[in-house]
Amino acid sequence: MNPIRSHWRLLVAAVTAAAAGFFLMSLPAPQQVSAQPRTPEPDLLAAQAAAGDPDAPGPMQPIPFSHAWHAGKYEIECLYCHTGTDRSQAAGVPSVELCMGCHSQFQYGNDEEGNTLEPEGIQVLKQYWENKEPIPWQQIHRLPEHVQFRHNRHVAAGVECQTCHGPVETMDKLYLTEDTVWWPWLLPSKKLEMGWCIQCHRENEASQDCLLCHY
Repeated sequence: MNPIRSHWRLLVAAVTAAAAGFFLMSLPAPQQVSAQPRTPEPDLLAAQAAAGDPDAPGPMQPIPFSHAWHAGKYEIECLYCHTGTDRSQAAGVPSVELCMGCHSQFQYGNDEEGNTLEPEGIQVLKQYWENKEPIPWQQIHRLPEHVQFRHNRHVAAGVECQTCHGPVETMDKLYLTEDTVWWPWLLPSKKLEMGWCIQCHRENEASQDCLLCHY
């Protein structure tokens, strides 16, 4: 091998390594999220209390999960938690493993008496994780058994989740939001009733064939 070319390659490699070293040294030190004990934010405690309010609309859930906190404040995409909704007929709910993927990263401190400051909802989540049990969420949006609704087709058509589920990013406790459409002959149809769905199909020029949903 040409000794001049060999020395040139070594010089280029050395300069590149030195530049990379200076670049890495200039980067800020990574934050150790899990190593920093934290105290719950007041807004988080308020959202958790609202999600677990028995007097608020909607069924009580095993965990006071706030959609306003997750989808609103932190803007977590629906498909991140409801994985596969764009590919499956059913939406499904997030697994305990998915929830713990986030919440295991945050460690809360203790008060002066040694009691944990971890919010109650996260404690309940971790208990399900330790017991290897699924979370028994209460279903809110349910259609009759003879209706075949495919989430993936609606997602592919660009239908927003809020069209059927309401503004979940503003709701602490999830419930079936009210929406009534009036047909031309003054026949009311409430949300998730057949007339409500047909009216949406009409407005969006989608098929109204009976076999589309009943098969």
